[in-house]
Formats: sequence, structure tokens, C-alpha cells
Amino acid sequence: MRRHNIARLLWVMIIFSAGCEEKNTYVPPPPPQVTVSEPIHRQVSDYLEFTGNTQAYNTVQLVARVQGYLEKVFFHDGDTVKKGQPLLLIQQDTYQARLKQAEAQVLQQKASLDHAQTELDRFSGLVRQHAAAETDVDNWRFERDNARAAVVAAEANRDLAKLDLEYTNVAAPFDGRIDRRLKDPGNLVGAGEFTPLAQINQIDPIYVYFTINETDLLRVIKQTNVGPGEAEKMKIPASLALSGDKGYPHTGYLDFTAISVTPTTGTLLLRAIFPNADGTILPGLFARVRVLVVNSEKMALLVPEAAIGYDQLGSYLLVVDDKNVVERRPVKLGIQAGDNRVIEEGLSDQDWVIVTGLLRSIPGNTVKTIRKPLAKVEDKGGAPAAMMKPERPAP
Repeated sequence: MRRHNIARLLWVMIIFSAGCEEKNTYVPPPPPQVTVSEPIHRQVSDYLEFTGNTQAYNTVQLVARVQGYLEKVFFHDGDTVKKGQPLLLIQQDTYQARLKQAEAQVLQQKASLDHAQTELDRFSGLVRQHAAAETDVDNWRFERDNARAAVVAAEANRDLAKLDLEYTNVAAPFDGRIDRRLKDPGNLVGAGEFTPLAQINQIDPIYVYFTINETDLLRVIKQTNVGPGEAEKMKIPASLALSGDKGYPHTGYLDFTAISVTPTTGTLLLRAIFPNADGTILPGLFARVRVLVVNSEKMALLVPEAAIGYDQLGSYLLVVDDKNVVERRPVKLGIQAGDNRVIEEGLSDQDWVIVTGLLRSIPGNTVKTIRKPLAKVEDKGGAPAAMMKPERPAP
């Protein structure tokens, strides 16, 4: 029994000593996998971006120009109307009667003129025969001239009566969309007061008003050698985006610049015009406007905006060398180009930039790279894809 216990103890000691001789060895994890790309080298143009509001190309408030009862309304609220289309009818019988009265006065004064001319001719003949006095001729000449003036006055009254009759028929001054009516049939309108009846807006094309601060204005003038007055004649391309739009889907051009900077705000009023055939852009909307900076084309390097990092030292990119070691590269950023950004300094077209896997990339560490070319930069607004955001004056 004792021998059996000693043999068991020796066996346990052999097994324990054999286990202690095995050692754990550290196996380093594989390097993280990242995607790298070379920057795109392409031509870009500078743009300025603003915020503004849309406004109708033409707007008019229809008013009663003559007094009378509103008889008929020929439109439904919100209708699209054409130029010259009848919209409202004011009581006409009074103005028709006044027109007939004015026409009768014209006939009466013409008859007086014919009579005076006839008498003048007759007395002129009698004077030559020494059968009448010269004063009679003078009197009838006066009557003739007085009747001639009365005819002119009567014709003017007739024309005014015609205008008053025409004013009873209120028509659309241009193509557009009419708002709701402000007076119902049966109401007395134009009774010595300003009586609005309805409002019409022409929104094809449509305006967008916005402002540029004096800092950006002077910088652009210096850069392009183009003043505001000359710029509005060049029809500089502009793009428009409404709330919720992706990119700048509407294209137009700059068509107006104010003649002076507003002293209280230090801004210059600008206006762009855009086609709006489907009427989807309504007046009064908030809008983003992008305007091309002329003569600003240049070649540049672009990288995805998502590849750019920011810290207390500024903006930077993570690049890899020929041994796939990560390096932090400080860069100077330029204009935006869709989802990409122009890099003005700190990068060459031979560098490989980490575009995915940034969180796994630590400067000084080795990574496993997958090289892929960047997709072609496209502008989602349908125009050249570069944009310069205006700099704001320092406080």
C-alpha cells in the first residue's frame, strides 16, 4: 500500500513538472485593414454661397378704379390666369349711360362748329360785297374757334367715359396665378377708397434676393477685376436649392446688383433669376444660392471630406508611406467640391490617403492597405462642383 502511494505521488510530480515547462508566447494581432486612394487632380471653379428669399417676377394687386357694385367674379381662388383674361365685372350700366351722354355732347359740339363755320364763310362773303360789317366776321370767327375747342373737350370727356367703362371689366395684366378674391359679388367697391379685389403673381421666371457682405465683395472684385455693374451684364451662372433639396437642382443667372452698399448692414443686395415653368418655387421661400466666381478656374487636388481630420493643431490627413506606416499630414484646406475638398498645401498627387478605416489608423503604426481609385467628383446640382464659402468679418 505504501509503495502504491509513493508511485502515485511520483507520477503527479512528473506531470506537474512537465506542465510547468510549457510557456505562453505572445502573437501580435494582424495590422488593421484600411482603404487608401490617391487624390484626384482636376480643374475646379470657385463659388460663393448665400442665403436669400424667393420673390415673384411680377406681382400686382387688382383694385377697383371706378365706383360701383361688384357684379361678377370669373375666376376660382388660386386659378392660373392668362394675360387679358376677364376676372371681375363692376356694375356697367351707369358708365354705359355716361358714355352715351359724352358721345351726344361730341355730336352737339360738332354741330355748333359746323354752324359757326358756315356763318363765318357767309359773313366773310358779305364783307367782300360791302354788305356786312367786319365786326360780324370777327364774332363768327370767335364762335367758330370756341366751338372747335368745345369739340376737343367733348371728345376728351367721351374718351374718359370709355376708360371708365373699360375699368368696370378687370382683366389679368399678365400670365400668373391669382390669389383668393377679397370682395364678394354685391359689395360696393371703389367708393372713394382704395379697394383691393385680388392679387396676381407671375412666378415664371422667379427672383431670388440675397446679400453679399463687403469683405467678400471687395475680395471677389480684387480677384476677378469685375465690378457689380459689369457682373449683372455677364449673366453669371447661379444655382438654387430650397429646403430639403440635395445639391443645387435649379439653375439660373445673376441679373441685378444694387448700386450701393447698405451702411447699416455692410451688405450689397443681389438678385438672381430662375426658370419656374412648373410653379414649384413659390414666393417667400428660404433659399440657398450658389454663384460662380468668374475667372476662377484652376487645377487642384481633391480628397473626400470624410478623410479629413481636425484637432487642436488644425486640419490633417492620414497617409501611408511605401512601408504602409501611417503618417499624420497637416494640410491647408481649400474650397468644397460636392463631397470632396480641395487641398491647397501639404499633399501631393503621389500620396496615398486613408479614406476608410480612420479609427483603426494610428500614426506610426503599420496597416494593411487596399488601394482603390476615388470616384469621379460630380456636382449634384448640375454645375461645376466647387464652392467657396464666404468669409465673415472678424468680430
